[in-house]
Amino acid sequence: LVNALMRKGRNNGKKVMAVRIVKHTFEIIHLLTNANPIQVLIDAVANSGAREDSTRIGSAGVVRRQAVDVSPLRRVNQGVYLISTGARQSSFRNIKSVAECLADEIINAAKGSANSFAIKKKDELERVAKGNR
Repeated sequence: LVNALMRKGRNNGKKVMAVRIVKHTFEIIHLLTNANPIQVLIDAVANSGAREDSTRIGSAGVVRRQAVDVSPLRRVNQGVYLISTGARQSSFRNIKSVAECLADEIINAAKGSANSFAIKKKDELERVAKGNR
């Protein structure tokens, strides 16, 4: 999660800043939910990785998309990536800090709420894959 936050231009390589953001996020999650923040994060990552994706299969110059199952490691990586991307987008040009946005994103994803960027993206990916079966 820390390494996923160190993306996008001006935040490249600033690990201390990313660690501080994650610490603040965990404190906010603990205050809001009274649950173990690491457990909330695990639930969020489990909920936000897509179970099915579509890949491009090209044969004889004809490219079509084929639905495939997603490996567990890719689901975890995809979940972390979607959560951090959603937090980054919601905190951009906004008064709220990245830590607050990240906490909101993680809590919404753990609940499976449709307000979460990660859950929306996951549903979209699975819908596309369903169409390509």
